[in-house]
Amino acid sequence: AEASCSWEELDAIAVTSGPGLVGALLIGVNVAKALAYAKGLPLIAVNHLEAHLYANWIDEQQLDTNTPEFPLLGLIVSGGHTDMVLMADHGRIRRLGRTRDDAAGEAFDKVARLLGLGFPGGPEIERIAAGVEHSAVRLPRAWLGGSDDVSFSGLKTAVLHLVRGEKGPPPPIEQTAAAFQDAVVDVLATKAARAAEREGVRAILLSGGVAANGVLRRVLAERASVPLHVPPPILCTDNGVMVAACGFYRTRHAGWDLDVSPNLPVA
Repeated sequence: AEASCSWEELDAIAVTSGPGLVGALLIGVNVAKALAYAKGLPLIAVNHLEAHLYANWIDEQQLDTNTPEFPLLGLIVSGGHTDMVLMADHGRIRRLGRTRDDAAGEAFDKVARLLGLGFPGGPEIERIAAGVEHSAVRLPRAWLGGSDDVSFSGLKTAVLHLVRGEKGPPPPIEQTAAAFQDAVVDVLATKAARAAEREGVRAILLSGGVAANGVLRRVLAERASVPLHVPPPILCTDNGVMVAACGFYRTRHAGWDLDVSPNLPVA
């Protein structure tokens, strides 16, 4: 009803089978199986991380399909995952890098807690850092020897030392928040832009909850030598539209027999 369509207008049912919490996945898959059986519709298993990429195939205004041109570099940054992938075509994805510890969104949440800010941490840190043009606080970046992987645990620890006053009086939280955000954005944008040039892609897809961060959007667009596709903020966090978009491109590979996979990788 909310989608203003009837069951007769549906061609298939797409459902997330992983990665994620096994309880939530089981509920979603079992409900989708029952509906598919009752309505006689094909059932399509969708990778949650891959679905985030497909939020970039949806137009903000009309929700018509867009067509980013392959090959593409995908940067998935959320509270649970941080992955960089090469997308050669629909269904052909190879992972280039991932986080070695905290996901980007998880790091935002933990640092926001250290600073006494609310949840979710990403919007709170972006809000409080907005008035800081150049932070006087200097925080480390983990470049990992040129790898496409990222690491944010050392950055988080550095913020903890500042907050505890282990290196002198704690700086204003606005300064610390801005420095932390700058460090995360610097690493993500630099590594994504470098990988895009190395792999010869035609565009970059930014997705996941952290993709709603305006500073990350701006800096990555400035540093990338190819076009940047970013979903509207409402489609950056988990949503059914991205699952449907991913399922649309997987209809020819649909099957009735599927199970959940809580640790399913993106590639």
